[in-house]
Amino acid sequence: MKNLLYSWDDMPGLPGYALPYKSATQQQPHACTTAWYIILQRRIRRLDICLIFNTAWLGGINYICSQFKQHGKMTISYNWLSEYLPEKIEPEKLSKILTSIGLEVESLEAYENIKGGLKGLVTGEVLECEKHPGADKLSLTKVNIGQGEPLQIVCGAPNVAAGQKVVVATVGTTIYPTGGEPLTMRIAKIRGVESHGMICAEDEIGIGESHAGIMVLPADVKPGTPAAEYFGIYTDYIFEIGLTPNRMDAMSHLGVAKDVCAYLSHHVKKKTKPVTPFSNGFKADNNELPIKVTIDNTDACQRYSGISIKNVTIKESPQWLQHKLRAIGLRPINNIVDVTNFVLHETGQPLHAFDADAIKGNHVIVKNLPAGTVFKTLDDKDRILTAEDLMICNGESEAMCIGGVFGGIQSGVSQNTTNIFLESAWFNPVSIRRTSVHHGLRTDAATRFEKGVDISNTVNVLKRAALLIKEVAGGQLASDVVDIYPDKKDKMQVAIKYHYLKKLSGKNYHPDAIKNILESLGFEIVKEGMDELRVDVPYSKPDISLPADIVEEIIRIDGLDNIEIPKNIHITPSNDTSAFKDGLKEKMAEYLVGLGFNEILTNSITNSKYYNEEVLASAVKMVNNLSADLDILRPSMLETGLETIAYNLNRKNSNLRFFEFGKTYSSASTGNYKEEEQFAIFITGNDETESWRKKLTGTDFYTAKGIAAALLRLCGLQGIQFDEPVTGYAGNHFAIKQKNSIVGSLAVVSAERLGTFDIKQPVYFIAFNYAVLLTLVAKQKITYKEVAKFPAVQRDIAMVVDMAVTFGELEKTIKKLNISKLQDIKLFDVFESDKIGAGKKSLAINFTFVDEEKTLTDKEIDGMMQKIMQACEKDLDAAIRK
Repeated sequence: MKNLLYSWDDMPGLPGYALPYKSATQQQPHACTTAWYIILQRRIRRLDICLIFNTAWLGGINYICSQFKQHGKMTISYNWLSEYLPEKIEPEKLSKILTSIGLEVESLEAYENIKGGLKGLVTGEVLECEKHPGADKLSLTKVNIGQGEPLQIVCGAPNVAAGQKVVVATVGTTIYPTGGEPLTMRIAKIRGVESHGMICAEDEIGIGESHAGIMVLPADVKPGTPAAEYFGIYTDYIFEIGLTPNRMDAMSHLGVAKDVCAYLSHHVKKKTKPVTPFSNGFKADNNELPIKVTIDNTDACQRYSGISIKNVTIKESPQWLQHKLRAIGLRPINNIVDVTNFVLHETGQPLHAFDADAIKGNHVIVKNLPAGTVFKTLDDKDRILTAEDLMICNGESEAMCIGGVFGGIQSGVSQNTTNIFLESAWFNPVSIRRTSVHHGLRTDAATRFEKGVDISNTVNVLKRAALLIKEVAGGQLASDVVDIYPDKKDKMQVAIKYHYLKKLSGKNYHPDAIKNILESLGFEIVKEGMDELRVDVPYSKPDISLPADIVEEIIRIDGLDNIEIPKNIHITPSNDTSAFKDGLKEKMAEYLVGLGFNEILTNSITNSKYYNEEVLASAVKMVNNLSADLDILRPSMLETGLETIAYNLNRKNSNLRFFEFGKTYSSASTGNYKEEEQFAIFITGNDETESWRKKLTGTDFYTAKGIAAALLRLCGLQGIQFDEPVTGYAGNHFAIKQKNSIVGSLAVVSAERLGTFDIKQPVYFIAFNYAVLLTLVAKQKITYKEVAKFPAVQRDIAMVVDMAVTFGELEKTIKKLNISKLQDIKLFDVFESDKIGAGKKSLAINFTFVDEEKTLTDKEIDGMMQKIMQACEKDLDAAIRK
């Protein structure tokens, strides 16, 4: 299989992004259970890709499964879900059940319709109200809160008066103002008078926006009533469920309830069915508003149901309906729209309400309109239709709605609407997906239609919604249900063999357990044999078509955490270090980008003329090179980087900082080839741009050395040394070591090498052997050391040494003394002058001492400094300047 980006855009029920999938030869093994193999096989099948799976190797499965899981989320209300369960289950227990059956609960949070739940707030009665003695705009009140002595409260509201019933925040209560930060009540002295609480306005306790004055409650309110009780606080728990794309059957509260009941039936050994919201007592009140329906495009719309409702009153929805919608993050609009949203999240079936008076000819036609037709949607935008867009039109073929996606502004429900036509349909997922993506309309309805809804349920859901509308908006059912279903869809039939189930699941299920699980999920047993079960798949599960799909359903309800690894299948532990490697690369790259570096990617094939005979002797030569200038695989990262620098310099871009992750290649006399990962850094030009605050500063060797050392410290490596020049490059070239391991090299690129590329400014080159670096980093143990409680002490000395003595030598000499309290050594000045002697220089060194157990004394510090000076005098022939 090729390493390609497979597009999912035209796949029904699948997310619209490209998924990179690597072949077995490109991906290290990942440990994986057989269950995930089955699930992955089921998901991948939709891509029409032929995959050969081996249960001992499932390359990249963790990544792919994570992509499926991340695609969809479903918000479930605990109170709402519990209405469909025969018995209430505690939220935490229910969370475990949902995760066990494949509906992974990513979060479980308490919900209150008013933040804080009005805890601590009570109703009170203002007994007295007088002018504050020290402020004209403040009032001094006495408030009865139903217990204890009346509270003295200073109030700034202009409308406060004796005899009012009010809301009081007592001392210790935390209030949550609308759009503000929480505030906890304390006894406060206001203009010299103590205030024991606060009389509250709407916005001060988060139940409204008004700040014109305090809330005045009805006269019959009893003082001391908890505000939460008076205002009817709605509390709930909200589950955030991560859904895989195939689980359209779980994109509703009722669908989730069915899965939970199936789990309970299997594990409690008691047949459990969800409480159905559908009513059998449906009957039209009259037939005063019949509307005809015609489907022209029966492929894009395979079923269309509808009903007319007359004399409805558009108004605010009742509190119970608003509470349910707000709990799952939906904003109530009006009673008609709210019912359609409620039923969508209850059953998973999208609905649409038309203003019936806007349906010309009392005729609905489902058809495609010519490409280029302009249609104004509910958001007041003009959409240019394509020939593939399925439209809901009136009797004069005028568009009213983009079918299954978005309504039109002319036929939508408004405050003036009195008659409605309610639609419940089944639209082709491919058609919906294309239209939705093309117009950028990612609505809840489109999301569900493109996954595939239950084609058998359109009428049941329509009746449910119609009765709810009649309940909350009044009116009469003014027509019989119209149901156009030209070609009735047959149920998918799938056969599964018991030995196949055992092979894939690793578990020996009893036939009765298998049948009970499937029947509780809505499957119908068609035929049962000695080793085979044939079932009809419910319409609510359109993704099931293979025996492996049935296996997934069984192991899901049995519990994904109950899966056993079969003895005849060997799971190879993962030895993949790619995540660690990539993480380290990302860490270093982000650090360098923060320093102003840019990442480059150069060609790993380069020109042999850049190298001498010694290097070419071990180079990997191209047998069939396409260009005379590209004839060998690069022996080092330097030359291809210098090409990039030269290219930029020729275009007046002279201040450059580059880094590159790449590979170098070499061959041995035995004919074996060697490939090494490298991390290269290139620095040239000025360190910073010139400004009024700072003059230009050129990059130098110490800039490059500092960056190399900082990078290695970032990786957790300590004790970094820059040793004597090494062979292989002309110019100054230093080995970078950690203990006895050479991690890389730091070079001041020679003028000769720069001349090859016509570069006339200094270039500093750092090359890390990434494999060695990775090995050293992996060996490091993360340790924590408490910050010293006692102060650090600093001392400076200056010494005269020979010009040949380097700071590195001085540092080694001092570190040999093993002074445990010496924390840091810094060179802060170098002075050269004939006054201190020919061939001499003065080095000024700063030393930092810390004792983690006590404060250092002058005597202790003097003793350590004396040791340092003596060692420098002895080993380096240094003269201490006094």
